[in-house]
Amino acid sequence: MNQPPDMLRPLAGTSPAHLSALRDRLGQQAARDELLDVTICTTDSPVGELLLAATPAGLVRIAFDSEDHDQVLEQLSHALGPRILTSPRALDQARRELDEYFARHRTRFTLPLDWSLTKGFRRTVQEYLPRISYGRTSSYKDVAEAIGNARAIRAVGTACATNPLPIVVPCHRVLRSDGSLGGYLGGLDAKTLLLELERG
Repeated sequence: MNQPPDMLRPLAGTSPAHLSALRDRLGQQAARDELLDVTICTTDSPVGELLLAATPAGLVRIAFDSEDHDQVLEQLSHALGPRILTSPRALDQARRELDEYFARHRTRFTLPLDWSLTKGFRRTVQEYLPRISYGRTSSYKDVAEAIGNARAIRAVGTACATNPLPIVVPCHRVLRSDGSLGGYLGGLDAKTLLLELERG
């Protein structure tokens, strides 16, 4: 049987809970020392497992289970930097607010957001989306008019489809003018679930 290298021997009998605590402490120390570009964790939800990613500025990415999480991490590495560490505790506020939302105890998110992954017109649209009240919907046309570019209906759809912070930035509340769902990064089942959850 292979023996662990000398430097790993002290961890050989360590429980998973202790290893998780050590990982969290490492993550916190690295964050304090500004050695991290991105902190990540996964969390369960009614729409499947979500990958959460944050920078020191705030939550930067939420990825659905239907997305390739490895590919998302590669994209984050290219866009934000290669120093990525799993640290659930660093994302406690994001996980707590999402849990409260799914339990119907929260109608508005207050956690800090990092808009680094979006820019220009798409960012303008995405920053507008939280103004659509919980339990309400808007059309792509309504959003285009609200941000002062009534002809940019298709561009609004693209901005919603590329939203890096779904759920927290509620692109699921934007529908086609005829009331049909349109597209959704997490799939139409997830969009339907979120809308039904908010209708109570």
